[in-house]
Amino acid sequence: MTGQSINERLGVAGSGAIACGLAAVAARTGEVVLWARSDTSAEKARGRIAKLIERCGWEIAAEVEVTTDLARLGEHSSYLVEAIVEELGDKTALIEQLKPHLAEDAILATTTSSLSVEELAAAAGCGERYAGLHVFNPVTKMDLVELVFPKAASEATRERSFALCEQLGKTAVEVPDLPGFVVNRLLFPFLFEAVRLREETGLEPAAVDSCLQLGAGHPMGPLALLDLVGLDVAQSIGNTIGAEVPPRIDELVADGALGRKSGRGFYTY
Repeated sequence: MTGQSINERLGVAGSGAIACGLAAVAARTGEVVLWARSDTSAEKARGRIAKLIERCGWEIAAEVEVTTDLARLGEHSSYLVEAIVEELGDKTALIEQLKPHLAEDAILATTTSSLSVEELAAAAGCGERYAGLHVFNPVTKMDLVELVFPKAASEATRERSFALCEQLGKTAVEVPDLPGFVVNRLLFPFLFEAVRLREETGLEPAAVDSCLQLGAGHPMGPLALLDLVGLDVAQSIGNTIGAEVPPRIDELVADGALGRKSGRGFYTY
């Protein structure tokens, strides 16, 4: 499907790595408003977005506006992407807060990587203009977007979602609304097997990763990738898709070793 020519006014709800990456990418084509939950989170998001843009050497069309005001986010956005923690209750609560501020024709999307888009759309009560927009971390480098639509999604929602991905310079692939979609459903059992292999053999993480990088052409080894994703996120995805999570990941998460974001995981950062 090819999208229609339209320049969406993108809004992003969230201030983590995915949200900031998405805002940085979108700033190349137009105005973006990003909502953060607190002043502290907003300040961190401004710094993170500026670093991403500088690191990529991009010329941007407009500075990203960071706000803590949901009304401002809603009034700006023709296409609003929720990009908060992978918890159904948290996402549902935020959607309820967002709905009064959205224009009647605004599309609401989620960056969920494992939750049911159909269920989230039902909670939003606007399935005809709802979409799953699964971008990948780091958003500034990864080309793929897995697009997922609830049954009620209108043709306009589908067309505008594909068009937005084109606007962002991404390649969109429509995938079924299954736990983990396509990439995570195939990827995480493999990543977990690398953890089990390491535990069984006593190999150093760097040895496991080097084997996959040099022998299979992977740009990043599986243990380094788990650290990048976040071991708590990996644990949650594993539980959602029904993959057996290795005990070692549970132990590390319980110890607060979540990967890069906490400074330690399989590696120390």
